[in-house]
Amino acid sequence: MTSPARDPLPPARPHQKFTDDGRRMREVLTYSRRGSRFTPSQQESWDAHQQRWVVPDDRVDEPGFDWDELFGRRAPRIVEIGSGVGEATAVLAAARPGHDVVALEVWRPGVAHTLGLLAEEGADNVRLLSVDAIWSLEHLFGPGEVSELWTFFPDPWPKKRHHKRRLVSPEFAALVATRLPVGGCWRLATDWAEYADQMRAVLDATPGLAGGVVERWADRPVTKFERKGVEAGRAITDLCYRRTR
Repeated sequence: MTSPARDPLPPARPHQKFTDDGRRMREVLTYSRRGSRFTPSQQESWDAHQQRWVVPDDRVDEPGFDWDELFGRRAPRIVEIGSGVGEATAVLAAARPGHDVVALEVWRPGVAHTLGLLAEEGADNVRLLSVDAIWSLEHLFGPGEVSELWTFFPDPWPKKRHHKRRLVSPEFAALVATRLPVGGCWRLATDWAEYADQMRAVLDATPGLAGGVVERWADRPVTKFERKGVEAGRAITDLCYRRTR
């Protein structure tokens, strides 16, 4: 049995990795895909805006894939990993019309909800992509091309046996350090204290990154997710790390 992948092979994405004899490889992912059913309002937003603002998954495999072409201009680029339902994405992007924002989110109802919020805010400077974030950062952005990276409330995977699925790892932090320009920042927030400690330990040990716990970023809107964490008695930790060299 041969691999179903085409020849020449594009860089293997999650769920597309195979052994030499064509068997699908088991992978450790930092996310799980949830239900895909839209509410009526989400469906309306999807139908109205998907074609303009959502990048089809297979588009990234095309030769000459180019963010400048997708945005219709060349501008400093911000990447958000895990944009959820877009509460922060829409507000932050609308306040930064001179920047382009790539929002990475695998949950399609969240993407659809985000489209509606972008329309309300008039934020035409966002493109949404549902391809694995680690793969995307490695293959779709060159060194120094990400002016800022936002990672707000990534899945904490609280059970110890699931910690290997956490996004913030030494390997990923090393990749991020290459994609930020000198002075570029990685903003993070979590409501899980133990994960915050791990983030600090990982990022403090990453060559080329410097930073730590900071005051809550005033620009970041308080989302429903954040309010639930506060109501549950969990403290919010904001971190900011910058590339130093």
